[in-house]
Amino acid sequence: MAEMMQFDLVSPERMLASVSVSAVQVPGAEGDFTAMPGHAPMLSTLRPGLVKAATGSGEMAYVVTGGFAEVTAEAVSLLAERSIPQAEMTQTMLDTLVAETRAERDAAEGDAADAAGRRLSDLAVLGQQLGLSVSAA
Repeated sequence: MAEMMQFDLVSPERMLASVSVSAVQVPGAEGDFTAMPGHAPMLSTLRPGLVKAATGSGEMAYVVTGGFAEVTAEAVSLLAERSIPQAEMTQTMLDTLVAETRAERDAAEGDAADAAGRRLSDLAVLGQQLGLSVSAA
């Protein structure tokens, strides 16, 4: 049997996952990474994207909008700003996230505006991964 590690995904509203997994794919702010049992300890911020966890019975996938990841040799803990199971994500939800981020970008200046622009790009990629569309603006 493959080695397993604990995976916990929490958002402010609820705990979405607390399961044993063989690997977790994480959309880190500095780039995507996969954590597996025995991984070196690390912390990362999250960017908008898909989290995928390989369980003994298949794959679980969640949309996250940002947050933090803590990885140890035995566990991956994600504290997401917002998270929803991929199967529950709709075009309307994505449109709302994009509109909020555009408003944030338009109200910001300098580095904050640049960061919001990067989040918009990440949301566009996320939309493609989900088969949803993000209108250009």
